[in-house]
Amino acid sequence: MTGQARRARRERDERPASGAFAAAATAYAANCALGLAVAAQLIDTRRFRWVHHALYILTCATTGLAVVAGLATRTPRSHRAALALLPAAVPLAAIPYAGTHTRRHPLVALTAAPFVLAGLVVSRLPSDRK
Repeated sequence: MTGQARRARRERDERPASGAFAAAATAYAANCALGLAVAAQLIDTRRFRWVHHALYILTCATTGLAVVAGLATRTPRSHRAALALLPAAVPLAAIPYAGTHTRRHPLVALTAAPFVLAGLVVSRLPSDRK
């Protein structure tokens, strides 16, 4: 197999994992944006509270998918991105226990942000091999 063919295969193998990290970051950003809009009283979701809950479930599911996809691929970049995203599972798991009408809820939710961002950035970095 030529170097160019190996490089093309590696890039093809990494695309699904990279997309999963983008989906996790997008779901997290949408959930935070909705939470912020509700907290700032720009949006009233009392009748549609399920939307925030659905976004939370989507965020957890896409984060889990990205970690599994990153660890399942053969590329070091995907493994590093999965390991960078993995600590976000702790605050995401703690959010339901943080209370919704306290300052703790948004603070716990925002502690996942650096890990979500790191996972996304690492998944988009150019490949180490030439």
